Amino acid sequence: MNASLRIAVADDELEMQEYYQTILPVLGHVVVAVAGTGAELVEKCRAQHPDLVITDIKMPDMDGIEAAAQIYREAPIPVILVSAYHDADFIQRAEANHILSYLVKPIKQADLAPAIAIVVRRFRQFETLRRETTDLKHALEDRKLIERAKGLLMKKASLDEAEAFLRLQTLASNQNRKLVEIARMLLTAEEAFDGSKPGRRQGGLH
Repeated sequence: MNASLRIAVADDELEMQEYYQTILPVLGHVVVAVAGTGAELVEKCRAQHPDLVITDIKMPDMDGIEAAAQIYREAPIPVILVSAYHDADFIQRAEANHILSYLVKPIKQADLAPAIAIVVRRFRQFETLRRETTDLKHALEDRKLIERAKGLLMKKASLDEAEAFLRLQTLASNQNRKLVEIARMLLTAEEAFDGSKPGRRQGGLH
């Protein structure tokens, strides 16, 4: 069972605020702040220091992405972004601001529980990566390579996401290299094998 988290939620719809306050305790978490605007969310996070933020995108005065970016600058915490519909532009903005999870309404309990677990795990991985570089933009770019390398390890070695990341960390530590360097090496090796026989696929390397 996942550890209990102190969660701040934001939505300009009262119905959604009440939903979070009902369902999150059922999942074992504590709602420490409820906001109806982006600016209110920033202020309440500043006061409450939550472990996680769940925020709608479209809100009065400051949207959820802008609020999340401001919160992160003051105290890095994971964010789940919520929208009434799937929007590629919003997702692109979210990814550029380190937001690692995105949900589309209506949000079901079955969707919320795994989203919380995944975003917390990915955030911890991202913070490990961010410590290797002082540049947030570089960390976001490096994360894409590491996600690809994790996917490769999950496929080839039958590992889950956490095990694949631990494997990358172990390799980096053993070789005294950065995570992104290990990721590049694995991806380059995979490309070399897959591209060794143009037009042909080798057995066991699919």
